[in-house]
Amino acid sequence: MKRDFLRPPRTVAEYAADAMRVIGVLSVLVAAVWSTPTDAGVLAFCLPALMLPRALGLRGGADLAVGVIILVAAGSNVFDLYRSLPGWDLVVHFLCTGAIAATGYVVLSRLGIVPGQASPSFRPRIPLVICTTVGLAVSAVWEMVEWAGRTFITAEIFVTYEDTIGDMALGGLGALAAGALLAVVPLEREPRP
Repeated sequence: MKRDFLRPPRTVAEYAADAMRVIGVLSVLVAAVWSTPTDAGVLAFCLPALMLPRALGLRGGADLAVGVIILVAAGSNVFDLYRSLPGWDLVVHFLCTGAIAATGYVVLSRLGIVPGQASPSFRPRIPLVICTTVGLAVSAVWEMVEWAGRTFITAEIFVTYEDTIGDMALGGLGALAAGALLAVVPLEREPRP
């Protein structure tokens, strides 16, 4: 992971993915100075998700896609797009949960829990099941974080039963779509058996 994280970018997509990481870090600093602590916290919360694809050695396009999706999700909160654009919340939950589930699959393969995409024991059905499971679990945890944030930090966080169920359902569908993608598209730069 260290070798992948420190490897210089070589393609346009890898440079663009690194630019997303820089934007992520700078946005936290800007929010800390000129916005609210809640905005800075939301943006800081996404930093590990921006750094992990580089450490895992994802292909430039996959790394860039994850970075853009994560920044859009966090920025949508900061700019209140979830309330001002009807349905935007569901689109972001679909995309973001899918991106996290796909990245989660690569993490699980690195830990030896599931076969990597280049492994002889890899079967297309495996990421369908694993990504969907990871996505539903991440969705549940995310909704608990939203509930805790509203209950203990600020009432500005929008939480209703219908919103929670819709978010989890679309997150699960996004994770299933990510599993379908992993079944046919390699995500890592260098295949690891």
